[in-house]
Amino acid sequence: MRRVTYHSHGGPEVLVHESAPDPTPGPGELLIRVEAIGVTLPSVRATRDPATPLPGVLGGEVAGPVVAVGPGVDDFAPGDRVTSLTFSGSYTDLAVAPAMMASRIPPGATAVQAVSLVRSGHVALAALHTAALRPDESVLITGAASGVGHLLVQLSRSRRVVAAVGSPEKVDFVRSLGAHEAVTYAELPGLAGKVDVVLDAVGGDLLPAFVGALAPGGRLVFFNSGGGTVPAYELLAGAKTITGMTMRQFAATHRARYDEHEATLWRLLEAGELRPVVHAEFPLAEATAAHAVIEARANLGKVVLRPAP
Repeated sequence: MRRVTYHSHGGPEVLVHESAPDPTPGPGELLIRVEAIGVTLPSVRATRDPATPLPGVLGGEVAGPVVAVGPGVDDFAPGDRVTSLTFSGSYTDLAVAPAMMASRIPPGATAVQAVSLVRSGHVALAALHTAALRPDESVLITGAASGVGHLLVQLSRSRRVVAAVGSPEKVDFVRSLGAHEAVTYAELPGLAGKVDVVLDAVGGDLLPAFVGALAPGGRLVFFNSGGGTVPAYELLAGAKTITGMTMRQFAATHRARYDEHEATLWRLLEAGELRPVVHAEFPLAEATAAHAVIEARANLGKVVLRPAP
């Protein structure tokens, strides 16, 4: 099989293409012939992380038909069309994925729709569940034009949604999805103390500004891989809270809710109430270009890789 990996740390330029033996699914795993790969910010950041072991094998979202199942898998069979999250080895023709993270793709839905909707939609719904956002509350969504962010805007639009984006060129995009207000990160000081909830997909140096946007008693749900620090006194003085959320933990501890979210995502897609936007599709051979788009924060919606048939 073909795969994309990296043997040194750095930006998109470190990605290389190589041949590797076909994998075999282990207990509780599926072997998927990959038709579409969702490019995620954590995967893009992983190539720069010196703590990532080398050679690096990127994980992420995949979709395609099951070609084999491992021992103990009873819910799926070869031929089933599925999408799943893999923790390594998604940039490839053949991916091994945990069956517990897999879901069937309904008839009529495409592999590209699946990788644009399911994992990003799960993150969005899990963040909303963690935030316990009430109908009368306002919410600031950071990274609002991203793969997760643009779905969060749509899922939250019955409340007052403030969408935060990295450039003025993205303002019209997030407004078209239902955001009531849109600001760039440079305009964050004008939001100080004005929102009830922040759903943060960015973190890093901007995290203090996001916390500053919270009204007294407000709460921030942190689900990004960008890190960041906040003075503890800032939380104490404003009676504010920060809650971390990861999909692996959420799926393991809220399984019934996770399954409910999955059904909700497909239902909303079929009803036309949720629209995953694909910014661009790249051949797997152009993974470097796909990563460059994400690193530049130039995407409006999802970036997808497509292995050649």
